[in-house]
Amino acid sequence: QVQLVESGGGLVQAGGSLRVSCAGSGRTFSLYGMAWFRQAPGKEREFVAAISWSAGNTSYADSVKGRFIISRDNAKKLVYLQMNSLKPEDTAVYYCAADLFGTGSDLSSEYDAWGQGTQVTVSS
Repeated sequence: QVQLVESGGGLVQAGGSLRVSCAGSGRTFSLYGMAWFRQAPGKEREFVAAISWSAGNTSYADSVKGRFIISRDNAKKLVYLQMNSLKPEDTAVYYCAADLFGTGSDLSSEYDAWGQGTQVTVSS
């Protein structure tokens, strides 16, 4: 099973940009659909973005569409989430998740492996 480690979180001002990364392990990384979820204090974990394992099809939550971009580099076993025009309501712990042969589901129950999360804080 793939193991995931997120990095790149931090503090940024509203309107700014930040890119978080997720490093995967194992020879089968390219077979996993990947996603980012986030969880703000006192709230449930929510879907942010996903990218499929094969064609690289992407999907986004309405709240981030047009501002965030998910991408992957299978050779480096990395998944990125480029976050632009950040808002204070984007503040959360961001989690990377993997789904074997995943097509980009927005359901957390579909994902088999999770990282430990990275904190993103957007100040107003």
